[in-house]
Amino acid sequence: MAEVDFTIGHKQYTLSCQEGEERLLKRAAGMLDTEAQQILSQAGRMPEPRLLLLAGLMLADRTSALEDRANAAERELARLKSNPQKVEVPAVPQDLADAFAELAARAEALAQKAEDSLISE
Repeated sequence: MAEVDFTIGHKQYTLSCQEGEERLLKRAAGMLDTEAQQILSQAGRMPEPRLLLLAGLMLADRTSALEDRANAAERELARLKSNPQKVEVPAVPQDLADAFAELAARAEALAQKAEDSLISE
């Protein structure tokens, strides 16, 4: 097992984790420490259990807000998937499409003339 050292608030910790999970543990500890530092900057020094509780509650509140936003986005995505609106966007400008149609008509006329001249020979 790997061991990870980190600081939360004003205290050092060491935790064991599975190999390969060190980065995740350090990231989680960093998030908790960020919240703890904010609390300490506003309230000053406080007992470790209270600091950890408040920091955990702040993270839980932020997580809850993010979950609400994710759920709203998933509902909107499901709504859009169940009732898609057809939007037509012209890939070719109309004047260019008209020019191509005219060229196609001329090519057809020339092909017809060539065919007629072969038949009459």
